[in-house]
Amino acid sequence: MHTVGLIVYPNFQSLGLAVTTIFEYANLISEENSYELTIVSEHGGPVRTSEGFSVNTEPLGSGRFDTLIVTGDNECRLPSPTLIEFLEDAPNHSRRVASVCTGAFVLAAAGLLDGKRATTHWAHVRSFEESYPNVTLDEDRIYVVDGQIWTSAGMSAGIDLALAIVESDLGMEVARAIARKMVIYQRRGGGQSQFSVLLEMNPKSDRVHMALAFAKENLSSDLSIEALAEAARLSPRQFSRVFRDETGQTPAKAVERLRVEAARLMMETSRHPIEVIARETGFGDRERMRQAFLRAFGQSPQSIQRSSGMVEMAS
Repeated sequence: MHTVGLIVYPNFQSLGLAVTTIFEYANLISEENSYELTIVSEHGGPVRTSEGFSVNTEPLGSGRFDTLIVTGDNECRLPSPTLIEFLEDAPNHSRRVASVCTGAFVLAAAGLLDGKRATTHWAHVRSFEESYPNVTLDEDRIYVVDGQIWTSAGMSAGIDLALAIVESDLGMEVARAIARKMVIYQRRGGGQSQFSVLLEMNPKSDRVHMALAFAKENLSSDLSIEALAEAARLSPRQFSRVFRDETGQTPAKAVERLRVEAARLMMETSRHPIEVIARETGFGDRERMRQAFLRAFGQSPQSIQRSSGMVEMAS
């Protein structure tokens, strides 16, 4: 049996408790007690959430845990020195130590992230980098695994991290069954971006929105400046100027980012060969897609496909 301790402290964000459901469903689906979960705090007893209700907990030291997960709060406040001291020694008695959202600040304060890769919620990246310069922050990742230390981005990304833990312990099929049970559209791989390309670009005018929507729906088609300008009902020259003013990038770069996002999603949710994904998302061939992935992620499509658990059916 895998023992999991979820560490909470006053004013923690209750959405972090969602990770517990993953382990509950792991037991139901595997039809055995694969996980035993305990919510712990410094002193035990009721601990108040940021929403105002309390959760009952066991005190620190009430047991040894195979996996320790630290929740976060809305304001990046650190818990007591006692809890930080407890975590300093955690890697010596726990196989995994993880954080949800701003819980990464707690792990960093305990020195567990020094010299390691980690992630946290995008809104707190700058503050984290200023406070903990010895940590390599992968600011645009859903979760990051570096040895026995696991960190996740926003609160909902804790669900992805917990699914990855279950997949590591019990296999991919159990993790997928849990995702289906929870009506999660897809189990996101750790390398997936915290952002949607369309949301991040956030153009101001309806015309540029129209062009981007057209591009997203027609990734396998010709998406030249002329084609996008026609969708926006502007001249090519006017469209290029307006597009750059509103998004800060060229139409060609935006199209590449949309194609990369779509290709990555296909890799994480299907078993299509690389060539098929490249064709369906408009890259044309695997080499063009490989170069785009290296620019976007510093990794090849094959590496990302392997990390997501999807293996090519054909070379």
